[in-house]
Amino acid sequence: MKSFYLTDTGRVRSHNEDSVTIVKNASNEHLMIVADGMGGHRAGEVASSMVVTQIGKRFSEIPTIGTKLDAVNWLKENIDEVNNNILKYGEENPDSQGLGTTVVMALLTQEFLMFVNVGDSSGYVLKDKKLHKITKEHTLVNFLVETGEITAEEAINHPKKNVLMKALGVSEKQDVDIFDVDPNIDAIMLCSDGLTNMLTKDQIENVLIEDDITSEEKLIKLIKKCNARGGTDNISIAYLVKDSGEM
Repeated sequence: MKSFYLTDTGRVRSHNEDSVTIVKNASNEHLMIVADGMGGHRAGEVASSMVVTQIGKRFSEIPTIGTKLDAVNWLKENIDEVNNNILKYGEENPDSQGLGTTVVMALLTQEFLMFVNVGDSSGYVLKDKKLHKITKEHTLVNFLVETGEITAEEAINHPKKNVLMKALGVSEKQDVDIFDVDPNIDAIMLCSDGLTNMLTKDQIENVLIEDDITSEEKLIKLIKKCNARGGTDNISIAYLVKDSGEM
């Protein structure tokens, strides 16, 4: 496996509330995490960092994630725990009112590939030079699209486009989405909405399938493109490529 991750403040925000990592355990199983924090007094980066640090550390210390059912239980348990830790931090630090974070994760083993998300950060797979979106955003606008109240075209510039329906640190009970995906893919990409709000899926795909640049150069190029279009948010990307070739 070849992996690379990158985060950038963008051109508008004064600081970066995103956190990102890719870790592996003794069995060479990989866990990718992108978290996009929110909250006052720089609390957003506290929440996102708690997710990445706590869950990433736990994963790197286990010998193996086990079966697919073991993986589902492990992911749910650790998301619940970090969610409670974020809630506790908010209670103990009144200046951090509104503390919370999105999270998207991808877990890859020899036998299976699993995505988990809460919020509007996104997960994709690349296969045969085509980028496929796996996750669904937990936003008000996406809910309105799914219920037929607005069209996908109307959603693009909707004034409430960034209103979240779910996030860690908002409530004690978390209902996470888990996606079981065919592991026969070429690459995995996770990102915060700082990327997807600036670039379309086709624009992202065009960069990822370029043959003459490395994975690191692709992520740098994507971030530069976002910033050239205004860079209105923090931008984070995690990218993992199978060893069959540089994608």
